Formats: sequence, structure tokens, C-alpha cells
Amino acid sequence: MEGYQIVNDPTADPATSADDSANVRDLAEIPSVEVISRAAVMLMSAAAERLGLADPDPDTSPRRDLDEARRLITALAGLVTASVEYLGPHAGPVREGLQSLQRAFREGSAIPDEPGAGPGEKYTGPVY
Repeated sequence: MEGYQIVNDPTADPATSADDSANVRDLAEIPSVEVISRAAVMLMSAAAERLGLADPDPDTSPRRDLDEARRLITALAGLVTASVEYLGPHAGPVREGLQSLQRAFREGSAIPDEPGAGPGEKYTGPVY
């Protein structure tokens, strides 16, 4: 992840400049809720791209790939379900974002999955 450094990373380049190291945050200093939230936002953004939602017409988007979107949404659902108790005030917006992606997937599918069989629904329950 850009902007982060793993402590005692044997693959790290010791020749990094002082400016670069000043801009890097040690992962040990970052609260877990921030790491989880950022991972969720990354998964949401990637899923939205794969659903074609960044384009005026998602159905003709060159980035649209429902198989990839399914994987990303399922990973997001697992992350959200496993970490919801730790997200505090972030839990509501993250869950809403997940449900929006699940609905967009269902609407964008030529043959929608049965309720409960859509991406991530084994973790969240059916989304209509």
C-alpha cells in the first residue's frame, strides 16, 4: 500500500531518501479501524469500477467485469461482517455502500442470482 511501510521489512530499500521516509507512516502507528476502513473503501471503489459505475452507461463500460465485481463484493462483505463491531460510526456507511454495490450487481446481471446467492449474500443475507 502506498504511503505505508512494514516495520523491519528485509526487502525495504535502505537508500530511500529522508523525504520519502518522512511521508511514510509506520503500520504499527495506524489504528486498526483506519486500516479496515481503508481496505473497505478500496474494495468498494474497485467493485464500483468493475460494475462500470464510473461511466455514464455502465452497460457499455469497457471496465465492466461482473465476475471480478462478484469477487470484490464478496471480499468486502466478508470484511464488513467480520469487522462491523470495530467500525463504530463507520459501520453504517460501509454497510450501505456494500448493499448499494450488491443491488447494482443484481440490476446489472443479465440473469440475476436467486436471493441469498448474490455476491457476499452468504455473509450479509439476501439483498433485494
